Amino acid sequence: MTALPPCYPANSRLDEHGDLIVGGCSVTELCREFGTPVYIVDEQGARERARDYRAAFESRHPDSEVIFASKAFPCTAIYRLFAEEGLSCDVATRGELFLALAGGVDPARIHVHGNAKDDADVAAAVEAGVGCVVIDSFDDIDRLERLVPDRQRVLLRVNPEVQADTHESVLTGHSTSKFGLRRALALRAIERLRASDRLELIGLHTHVGSQILEVEPLTMAVDALADLGDFPVYDLGGGLGIPYRSTDTAPSLDAYADALVSAVHRGLGTDVRVLVEPGRSLIGTSGVTAYHVVSVKRDVVVHVAVNGGMGDNLEVSLYGTEFEARVLARRDATERCQVVGKHCESGDVLVRDAELPSPVIGDVLVTPATGAYCYTLANNYNAQPRPPVVSCREGDARLVVRRETYDDLLRRDVPAAAVPTA
Repeated sequence: MTALPPCYPANSRLDEHGDLIVGGCSVTELCREFGTPVYIVDEQGARERARDYRAAFESRHPDSEVIFASKAFPCTAIYRLFAEEGLSCDVATRGELFLALAGGVDPARIHVHGNAKDDADVAAAVEAGVGCVVIDSFDDIDRLERLVPDRQRVLLRVNPEVQADTHESVLTGHSTSKFGLRRALALRAIERLRASDRLELIGLHTHVGSQILEVEPLTMAVDALADLGDFPVYDLGGGLGIPYRSTDTAPSLDAYADALVSAVHRGLGTDVRVLVEPGRSLIGTSGVTAYHVVSVKRDVVVHVAVNGGMGDNLEVSLYGTEFEARVLARRDATERCQVVGKHCESGDVLVRDAELPSPVIGDVLVTPATGAYCYTLANNYNAQPRPPVVSCREGDARLVVRRETYDDLLRRDVPAAAVPTA
């Protein structure tokens, strides 16, 4: 067996034939059984990562809580997995709340986010008995005070006005962000919440963005909370980045925990509860996506077309995320290839300038680090059914989300006979 770089699942190896083994299962065999494209999850690796997260923070600050940022992979099997590992979860929509409850998450351990909660969102959260609602605006306060029958614990999201180095679409803590309240408004909201007889303000929340590859912006956000008053709870959000390619580097979990906890102890005190919300860094590298090569066009460039693309991985065209690819075959000759999808869009490129072992039709091609946001952003562009999710552990492969069918594409259509004629 050959060890793989950190962008691949923790429990993955290459065998002597060049096949990728994930969670004890052959990816080539999984493709035969479940078809392609297919999302494959290293279940044990995800569990180990959850345990590592808890250990990293609890060892440095015993009163810590790790919260799964579920928008990274909103699937009932993943909700259940992290709940079994002792994690709480956050949800940003009624749909995520519905899935979390269906996945067996204790409502008391659910944190509700969102910058545009409507009455139905708030009512659903209250009815479910969620543990905490994160206030993002004065409108949130109005709705909660009107709809909460008794008392509701809340956090106030503060905009720290910190600029991090990441894609602008996943940047959330800068001064013009749609999320949270800047200092002057935050102070007004704190005063109002402390006077409320329906809402119990337990602390502050902050978040600067996603795929952050330096710890400094994360600690700066902690520092921004220091002069807003004393609170028993501080939610520091998430944002830790991951390696998407073999050549990528990212801060270690220990370095991340060291930086955050040190910043808390320095500016907020030692007798507080610390919450963190990992998503991408919790599940991202535990997933891979497998495809079959369906066409190879050798001309000015070599286009290797697979039977998926931006329908199952929108991260490339939406955020400019750079992935790598691996063909599961041993060949001496290699060539530089553009790995493209099957969608009618020139931007449907999965991997640029990949050095691959002379791909041929029928090859299995894998992209690592697809455990976060690829399933989340899966879509039906060109009326393509969305892929299944297969969870692998100790040689056992389990289908946890079935492949979408063509009948599913029709399921929401209103039959012609039901449409009134003019």
